[in-house]
Amino acid sequence: MFAEAATHLRTLRDWLRFAVSRFNAAGLAYGQGSTNAYDEAAYLILHALHLPPDRLEPFLDAVLTPQEALAVSDLLRKRIEDRAPAAYLTGEAWLGAFRFYVDPRAIVPRSYIAELLPDGLLPWLGEDTPVERALDLCTGSGCLAILLAHAFPDAQVDATEFSPDTLEVAKRNVSDYGLQEQVRLQQGDLFAGLRDRYDVIVSNPPYVNAAAMAELPREFLAEPRAALAGGEDGLDLVRRILAEAPPRLRERGVLVVEIGHNRAALEAAYPDLPFTWLETSGGDGFVFLLTRDQLVR
Repeated sequence: MFAEAATHLRTLRDWLRFAVSRFNAAGLAYGQGSTNAYDEAAYLILHALHLPPDRLEPFLDAVLTPQEALAVSDLLRKRIEDRAPAAYLTGEAWLGAFRFYVDPRAIVPRSYIAELLPDGLLPWLGEDTPVERALDLCTGSGCLAILLAHAFPDAQVDATEFSPDTLEVAKRNVSDYGLQEQVRLQQGDLFAGLRDRYDVIVSNPPYVNAAAMAELPREFLAEPRAALAGGEDGLDLVRRILAEAPPRLRERGVLVVEIGHNRAALEAAYPDLPFTWLETSGGDGFVFLLTRDQLVR
């Protein structure tokens, strides 16, 4: 199929149309950086051609050389046949303007929390609440720890990760951004081994419940299972974070946690906690915020 396509498709526009058609026919799953066949195809083609990932229109009518057509064809074929996440095929993932290295040792970087950090978590943290210390639990690729460092350039950022293999990916990203002095990575189970108290604690922990884990498409099964599975109701680690966070927060500190589609289950489990649900591009049911005072009252 792909060898024949290479003899007929000439322009980037031709390849884009072909890729979207093939992706739709193959029934690929999305949600690991892209949400649809068009965006995924555009990203992979631009990557294969070493073109900017946000500049498609100027190149649509460019004619591909035979070598370029081969590179595009090979990447598209792998996406369909292997069902590998696009980020694993390219070795990179993007959160806004931030690029992160990624491979199968770490979950593909994606988090609604990333949308909230550029504004410094206003209005819950204002100029009268300087952030001196921040913590990212379950850091994975290190993406949120790096975004914390950029959002709060004067803060010391700690980040913990249970998997030593995953932590190697985080170390590479921290090094790529030159943040070794500001971001301190530690292998461990949530708060284990930490002695500091923090102005901000964020976490995007494993939160996929058992029923959803049983139905995951192949693309998501390529990711580390431990980075996804959150127990029967998806809240195993969230419960631990809520229980262990209060003594780790400073007096005016805040806890921000992403929980996927588990809002109803969480509110039923903790009817007395006054969760603030933060507005994101996905809605207001995915990320909650609690102050230290709310956790300890």
